[in-house]
Amino acid sequence: MNDIAAAIESFPEVDVCGSPYRRGQQHGLAVPERIMRSARLYRQQLARQEVSTERLNALALGMRPAIERFDPDYLEEMQGIAQGADVPLEDVILINCRTEMMFGHGELSTVCKALDDGCTNLVVLPENAESGRLMHAHNWDWREECLDTGIVLRIRRGGNAREPDVLMFTEAGSLARHGFNGAGVSLTGNFLNSDRDYRQLADVPLVLVRRKMLEAPNMNTAMRILWRTRRFCSNNLMLAQAGVSGDGKSVGDAVNLECAPDEIFWLAPQHGFLVHANHWLCPVARTKLRELGLAVNPDSLYRQRRVETAMLQAIGHGSGKISWATVKNVLADDFLNAGGVLRKPEADGVDAQYATVATTLIDAASHTMWIARKPYQSRAFVEYRL
Repeated sequence: MNDIAAAIESFPEVDVCGSPYRRGQQHGLAVPERIMRSARLYRQQLARQEVSTERLNALALGMRPAIERFDPDYLEEMQGIAQGADVPLEDVILINCRTEMMFGHGELSTVCKALDDGCTNLVVLPENAESGRLMHAHNWDWREECLDTGIVLRIRRGGNAREPDVLMFTEAGSLARHGFNGAGVSLTGNFLNSDRDYRQLADVPLVLVRRKMLEAPNMNTAMRILWRTRRFCSNNLMLAQAGVSGDGKSVGDAVNLECAPDEIFWLAPQHGFLVHANHWLCPVARTKLRELGLAVNPDSLYRQRRVETAMLQAIGHGSGKISWATVKNVLADDFLNAGGVLRKPEADGVDAQYATVATTLIDAASHTMWIARKPYQSRAFVEYRL
């Protein structure tokens, strides 16, 4: 990729291995300042809503049984992070369960509008990719402060085929956000909202579902994990798998999964690609659910259309294949600074600190991803390998 730069600002790499507690401890020791910033960001958000420190800590500890029920190893890993970074366990739980904690209790319901994040996902299947390999990409639109909390987390499993190594971009202190694993499974996600959200506490926090899916040995297993969980609120997941067939040919497939708390609606690739912004697309979902997210992210409507149109134009012109240069251009579209695919921080207003924190490009078949930090200022991508 022509504009990869080694000397530009990048997110720190954190390598972990060993037992769950040991992995967490390594994580905490590597980036303690970033973990503190992560926790401070969400503590400040809640403090603005007059949630006391005592109440916040009680809410965090209240999430502990749900974490342990889903996977005791994840609680151990969080305990290791807390010990390594020298922060309370409540801070690490807050980072990992912010959605459930912030929106799961009546006195916190007003926080919702201030914390809804955007994002745009896309996947290009191998037959339409100039490289011949599946392409998976993502813009993370969130608080600008996360420029200094983001990390690239590499988890080593010792070559266990049932537990592949994982490379992901996430917030310091968090167990998952988006990335891929050594088996070629890749996952990105973004915000959705519906009238079914926040009605009852879920058994599984969203971050832990993503982590479990990223540990899956194949796409089928990842979907089985998702289907057997109930969530507290809606979210969208774009899941793919890339690899090489027995005859040496690059292969891959993908599916988009619009997740309500109690139901999942799926979308298959059309014209050899998938795109998803922040509103419900599946016709069945739009019939059964009431769309609430557009009140927060109305730009999702034209973000979706502009990315789809650009992808179709790329297929219809020249080689008829989509290149990484095309994907970069699509994800950098700012549409006259009107809240486009690329989000720039505003000079003032309630969203002054809301921006595209990172653009991530994933080539899971080659075990590589590229990330541009602060892409509204620099489109230079740093390479990370598994």
